[in-house]
Amino acid sequence: MTEDLLDGGERLGREELAALQLERLRATLRHAYENVEFYRRSFDAAGVGPDDCRTLADLARFPFTAKSDLRDHYPFGMFAVDESRIRRIHASSGTTGLPTVVGYTEGDLDVWADVVARSLRAAGVRPGHKVHVAYGYGLFTGGLGAHYGAERLGCTVIPASGGMTARQVRLIQDFRPEVIMVTPSYMLTLLDEFERQGVDPRATSLEVGVFGAEPWTEEMRKEIEERFAIDAVDIYGLSEVMGPGVAQECVETKDGLHIWEDHFYPEIVDPFTGEVLPDGEEGELVFTSLTKEAMPVIRYRTRDLTRLLPGTARVFRRMEKVTGRSDDMIILRGVNLFPTQIEEIVLRTPAVAPHFQLRLTREGRLDALTVRVEARADATPGQRVEAARTIAAAVKDGIGVSVGVEVVDPETLERSVGKIRRIVDLRESA
Repeated sequence: MTEDLLDGGERLGREELAALQLERLRATLRHAYENVEFYRRSFDAAGVGPDDCRTLADLARFPFTAKSDLRDHYPFGMFAVDESRIRRIHASSGTTGLPTVVGYTEGDLDVWADVVARSLRAAGVRPGHKVHVAYGYGLFTGGLGAHYGAERLGCTVIPASGGMTARQVRLIQDFRPEVIMVTPSYMLTLLDEFERQGVDPRATSLEVGVFGAEPWTEEMRKEIEERFAIDAVDIYGLSEVMGPGVAQECVETKDGLHIWEDHFYPEIVDPFTGEVLPDGEEGELVFTSLTKEAMPVIRYRTRDLTRLLPGTARVFRRMEKVTGRSDDMIILRGVNLFPTQIEEIVLRTPAVAPHFQLRLTREGRLDALTVRVEARADATPGQRVEAARTIAAAVKDGIGVSVGVEVVDPETLERSVGKIRRIVDLRESA
């Protein structure tokens, strides 16, 4: 990465960055306290006020914000500006309750486009590249967030959105984009479609894949890079904090995601006690926005599990690839298990495709887990049986718990154009 490609924020030294963060943090705390009733009440209840934040470490004295707080103030109760200043509204899917709603001022949209453009540049994308955006458009932040960031960088955007997989393959062949932005699980669905159509995915124009919206492993990166002949890099974000563009993996190192700390202040806390942990220790990622106008968030608990590390390709600290979410962790007969651990095993098992689902049931008084994984189209019955044995043995040896394994026909499991539903919990209905 040459120095002339970095923007002003990326050129800051650590001391300059810390001074900027404290200035912006104090302004954000005051903005939230004065304009959002929830924060005024929660700060008062905790016995702290904006003036009590004199150092960055003082942020630990302030209360957390949880997703339930956003839902409790649905739809616009967390906004810190008059509704006349809101220029766009996004929301989560709301599949497990009321959606979480996020508003953006004109200034917020400018910042968002800037940090996504910065992210894409770090990923190896350059002005003039064509960017195929296969994230969903609409209330989900992925599609439009990627779209405006790519345009801000000077790219040509192909707003494909999600779905219609056969058409996606045709567009990639005909329009010849250098870059694709999509969830990693849907990229594997595209890979299956390329091969179904008899098209060599390594022969496409694609050079870079920017993947986010769900945890994915190094094994999946290897699978995508080898079978598509591209660089696969991770982008991180969540709608409650901004959307995609909160952190980005740099293509030259691929060693974790640099957090754009001039806009988003990270902490790692113990997911059970809430205690702030030092850099290097794994825990739950917490974010405080530093420049958001419409909806500042203070110590928002993401539920994503990771750790903070020193910067390498940039001055900003890195977060390790998210290994899972605290609310996705399965405790099976006393053993902690994450879907990403199963993914690593599935990806290195012959005769099965990288599409799987975990089904939790109750057998008597004990919980049971079944791994359902799709066979590859050319897998023989004997290879399917052997794959099931291999996966079960690898889970037992590597994770320490016994599971059932079902190898099902190709394209049997439910697909999603966004985040794949990895866990199906049938214990309540048992």
